[in-house]
Amino acid sequence: MLENIEDGTAAATRLAGGAPLHSTLDVADPADWLALDAGVREVAWHRPQFLPEWEHSAPLPADLTQLSESRLALALCHRDGRTRQEAVRRSVRFPALLPLVVVRCADWVGPVREQARQLLCKALNVGSALDLAPLILRVGRRDRGAFGVDALSQILRQASHGQLAVLFADPDRIVRRFAYQLAIEGRLLHPAELARAAAGDQDTVVQDLCATAALTTLRDEDLHESVLPPLLSARNPRVRSAGVTALRRAGRSKQAEPFLSDRSALVRACARYVVRQQGGDPAAWYRKWCTAPDDPQLPPGAVIGLAECGNRTDAGLLRPLLAHPTAGVRARAVAGLRALDCADAKQIRPLLDDPAAWVVRETTTALLPSAKELPTDWLLERTSSERPRHVRVGAFRLLDAHGGIVALRAAVGLLGDPDVKLRTWAAQSVQRWHPSPDGQRGDAEVGELLDRGRHLFSEHVLRRRKWEAGVDS
Repeated sequence: MLENIEDGTAAATRLAGGAPLHSTLDVADPADWLALDAGVREVAWHRPQFLPEWEHSAPLPADLTQLSESRLALALCHRDGRTRQEAVRRSVRFPALLPLVVVRCADWVGPVREQARQLLCKALNVGSALDLAPLILRVGRRDRGAFGVDALSQILRQASHGQLAVLFADPDRIVRRFAYQLAIEGRLLHPAELARAAAGDQDTVVQDLCATAALTTLRDEDLHESVLPPLLSARNPRVRSAGVTALRRAGRSKQAEPFLSDRSALVRACARYVVRQQGGDPAAWYRKWCTAPDDPQLPPGAVIGLAECGNRTDAGLLRPLLAHPTAGVRARAVAGLRALDCADAKQIRPLLDDPAAWVVRETTTALLPSAKELPTDWLLERTSSERPRHVRVGAFRLLDAHGGIVALRAAVGLLGDPDVKLRTWAAQSVQRWHPSPDGQRGDAEVGELLDRGRHLFSEHVLRRRKWEAGVDS
């Protein structure tokens, strides 16, 4: 695979030396053809000695008919438009060079474009279109690239489901989007196949495209069992939410209740909508779940769900959950209290020592508004290298939010931390540090701390920081 223009220049040099095309680049990879196209011009401009004389001159020589496939590939990428145009005309003898003809269909020189487009239209059939689709669609993103995409669309509208299936698995999401759009327009996919595609593809556009197409069939009750299960069990929350919302249209609103505690906020919101439409009360459902603070089966989604649709009086149900044996429940309880604006710093502060990183992250976020009210010595103890990494990170975030000499002291202390990321964050904190307006000027400790971080500043910036703090350089 030619990963960049340097690889393209190396490939151009090998082709100029007579190397076969198939051994020089991956002919099935669009990126290789584009890298070669750019690489040939790079060599012609900056290293012409590596090319035969005609390949860095213009126009094309009269004996072009004698050129090999490799040399004609170079001519198709030539920096002179007249050479490219003649090379396109002669490339009919070499079907393997059709990918470069595709590239020339978006050429900046009009006659080259027209010649290439005529040749492409003659050469395209369903088989060649499937092979060239990834390259045509990539070239289609360029200026003047729409012609190839239009031609591809016209040809592939004749393709069968089995033929298009090759493109459904292409690693390029643009190719998958294109293929699914054609399949949907041609009604080539069964609703169950569309549902599975929505659930299995990683691209959000494909997910939405296929899920929407699958759900248009829900008027047919016979399709409910084949369409809804893949959507409702999908890993991606966008697809699950589409399935949950469709339960109401399918007359199965009762099945939305388990999704009230889904791990995704989007899915929970859709489930609440469906439940309310059938006259249910999601808040009452959440409260029922959260009245058993020691229930090991309590889903974390039910905890945060209560905060999403409840009120401040529900904080009384969330506080006991701070001691729940499940880390997810503890984390969601902290997040819920923060969402209800009922997070008491003294009550949740002990969770900064929680063994679960998720809980500590939520606790840190909840404590940030109260950072200046927290005991700094207590936080500094938690930046010790003996503490777990997530505890050190949480404590440092709070100390950094405190500002002033407290933040500088914590950051300098972590410059030697064993964790690379934490050291980097600490160094960045030192570099952006400025004395707080209400801080004591002339504090000798500030000068000592800045000197310990001297390697992070230029001499000018270090003197400036000390001057701001009222410390002698």
